[in-house]
Order: sequence, then C-alpha cells, then structure tokens
Amino acid sequence: MNSDQKISSLLRKNIRNMKPYSSARNEYSGNAEVFLDANENYRSFFTVPVNRYPDPLSRELVEKISRWKGLEPENICITNGSDEAIDLIYRAFAEPASDNALIMPPTYGVYQVFAELNNVETIRVPLQEDFSIDVEGLSILFDHRDFVHTLKLLFICSPNNPTGNAMNKDDIAGLVQSFPGIVVVDEAYQDFSSSPSCIDLVKDFQNLAVLQTFSKAWGMAGARVGMTFSSPDIIQVLHKIKYPYNVSKLSQHAALEALDKREEVLRGIEEIKNSREQLAHSLKELPYVEHVFPSDANFLLVRVTDADKLYEELKHHGIVIRNRSSQYMCSGCVRITVGSPAELDRLIETMKKIQL
Repeated sequence: MNSDQKISSLLRKNIRNMKPYSSARNEYSGNAEVFLDANENYRSFFTVPVNRYPDPLSRELVEKISRWKGLEPENICITNGSDEAIDLIYRAFAEPASDNALIMPPTYGVYQVFAELNNVETIRVPLQEDFSIDVEGLSILFDHRDFVHTLKLLFICSPNNPTGNAMNKDDIAGLVQSFPGIVVVDEAYQDFSSSPSCIDLVKDFQNLAVLQTFSKAWGMAGARVGMTFSSPDIIQVLHKIKYPYNVSKLSQHAALEALDKREEVLRGIEEIKNSREQLAHSLKELPYVEHVFPSDANFLLVRVTDADKLYEELKHHGIVIRNRSSQYMCSGCVRITVGSPAELDRLIETMKKIQL
C-alpha cells in the first residue's frame, strides 16, 4: 500500500468523498490591484487591511516557517491554534460511534473533549509512575483483536501538560512505526525543552502529525496561530476540511512579525527557563511543598499537603494558579506557570505567609 492509499484508507468515508468549499481566495492568489471577487468592503479602517479576507492557506507564513523548520510548504498547515488541528484530525480520521482514540492520562484535557464532541470513544493507557510512556502496554493494545481495526488516533503530549516532562523520542518513533493509525505529537511546550523535537520524523513517517504553536514561547496566545507538520497527504486533508478563512489576517501578520524577532524570543525563552529553576528551588524550601516535578515546559507541577486550600488562599490574595488535584495521578498537585520575575516574587512571598 503506497502513501496515498494508506492515508486514504484511514479517512472517514464521508471526508474522503466530500468536495471542499472553494473560497474566492482559494481560486485566486496573487498581487492584483483590484479585488472584486469576495464581496469585501473596499474601505479599510486599520493599519493592517482587515477589510480583505486573509489568505486561506497562510502562504506567506507557511513559506517563512518552511525555511525556519527545514520542511517543504506542503508539510505545513496553519490553524487557529493547535486545538483546531486536534479537532480537524478527529473529524477527518475517527468514525463517530465506531473508531477509537488512545490518550495517556494525565495529559491535555482537550483530547478527551474533542473525542466526546466527535462521538469517538477513548481508550486510556495511563503514563507510568515517572510520567513516561507505557510503551509495552500500548504495543500490546495495538495488536489486540478487539481494537486492531478501530484504533485511528494516538495523542502524545511532549512536553506533557500538566506533568511538564518530555517523552523519549525513540519511544515515540517506535510507536509511530507500529501504530495502525495517525499519531499526533503535541509539542506546544517544545521551545522550553532541551529534549529533541519530533518534527524531523515527519520526513520518515506518513502517519505522524506534529503540532507546535505561537501561543507559548512566542507570547501570542491571543492571536491563535498553530502549526501542523505532517505528510503532504494529511496536510491536504486538513486544508480540505478546515474553515475557509480559519486564521485572521491580523494573526498571520503578527506571526510574520514574530518570526523576524526570533533572537529576542530565544532570549526570552532562556529567561523563562532560568526563572523556572529559581522558582523550583524556592518552592522546595516551603514546608508544605512535598515535591516539585522536573519540567521541560514553562510551568511546574507541584505536590503540596493541601492543594485545595493553597488554591483558595492564593486566590484570596489575587494570585491564580491551576488546581490539578482532581486529575489522574495528580492528587494534591497544583500547576504554576513561570510568570515574570515580579509575579514570581509576589507568589513566593505570599506562599511563605500561608499555612497549610
């Protein structure tokens, strides 16, 4: 089975047979001076001409990212944050009320949310005690006679949210090779990690999709710009089913500007990593902190004697952290984002005054 046939065989039948909507900007792209094809207002009241529809394929941004990442433009799809890409992949490949998706708790909750939204049953293979992948458990499941024909999606978050640890790249490569469906590696926090990205594996495996984002390290959470790196077959499917104009012109413009400031962004990443280590050290000195988990992200998972009370006490002082104690394997844990030095100083000074 060649590349085209394999990806096509994994698609939902209705997606495989559908004819995609063709917008005015899909049918024409170029440098014309008069645009009378998309029913736009000819007046623009802003610096960026938002009276015109954005490029539906974000071509200029894709070209710039392709040079940055060393991939071809046909390996890249720009989405409205990584969440849109996750939803699109569910809609493309997982047949409702029939197929299964594999998730590994504790992990990013949206994998489960979009599974339920798309009426796809999830199978849970929990992470091991050190929050690493249970490779053996997954491999056994891949060959299970009850699931071998329904396993369509496997989600791997690396570095993982909420635990903060990066997954072993060799383990991931082995899983991509043996999994019968599409493997999605969510690298939203990869910029903060010293572990290698899986993006280069896209050239070797047609059933791999790697997600990255401008939301975290690039400081553009409000712009909603996600990047999917995958085989041309999968990228074509995402283009086929996404909203016609899924990423605004303002967001595309912001991402293009950000890419011209890469050196500044890299300096900011190093500052956050240094602050992360200082924060971990300060937290460990607090009497009610039981454990600070190692992190490859811009946050720390921290086990305390009373997570509920700590959350409420900090909220009372105008400081909001994330209570993760209800998540699987995260009993008694809170998640703390690495903020500015001033914010972290205020956090630690406040926590020193709290008694649990």
